[in-house]
Amino acid sequence: MHVISWLSLAWCVVPVVLIAIVYARWSGKASEVLLSAARMTLQLIAVGYVLVALFENPSPWITAVVLVMMVCIASWIALRPVGHQRSYFKPAIIALASSAGLHLFISLVLVIGVESWYEPRIVIPLAGMYFANTMNAISLATERYQAELEEGKSEPEARLKAFQASMIPQINSLLAVGLVSLPGMMTGQILSGVSPLVAVRYQIMIMAMVLGSGGCGAALMLWQLGRVYQVKSNDGDKRESR
Repeated sequence: MHVISWLSLAWCVVPVVLIAIVYARWSGKASEVLLSAARMTLQLIAVGYVLVALFENPSPWITAVVLVMMVCIASWIALRPVGHQRSYFKPAIIALASSAGLHLFISLVLVIGVESWYEPRIVIPLAGMYFANTMNAISLATERYQAELEEGKSEPEARLKAFQASMIPQINSLLAVGLVSLPGMMTGQILSGVSPLVAVRYQIMIMAMVLGSGGCGAALMLWQLGRVYQVKSNDGDKRESR
């Protein structure tokens, strides 16, 4: 496996600068790109050191704490398109934790068959992928659901439109994998020397679980929002009747 030196990694600044120049020339905020790239770099370096420590000293309690933190952060980020509404935070946590947790269990216990569920070398990378994709699905579903309701659509129609929108990236990735792109996990395994046929099996598991986790998470989030909407509608009807 080729090891990338820190000096060679500095060339990754080039695409960031190019996009920042486009932002600046078109009167956009170039600082948004530069700060995001800087934050990404610092976050990955920090998590790299944290993962080294976790891998060397596996603990069920530490792994559980890490997973809880990941769920809370992902749920908060998922609500960014709707202004981080506090009333949506609990439904987002329930949807993300339930959906991603179920598919993580299927992957670890039924597919891979790990001896210890808390093995950080396995559970944290998988959890990261499932949480991130479910977070995006919930985010898209929530934003579209609110937008459709504001346009005067009925709740069932808004729910359907929102769910369809949340599944677009999931379906596109299924159609494109192998023909247009080789996903990150499969690419990483191949670069590390794993047989492509072994990497394929892992990638099939990831794609299937990401589809299920994202879809179930979006559906559960929309179901909860639908119940809140019905309660508000009933309260409104009661006030009008008075």
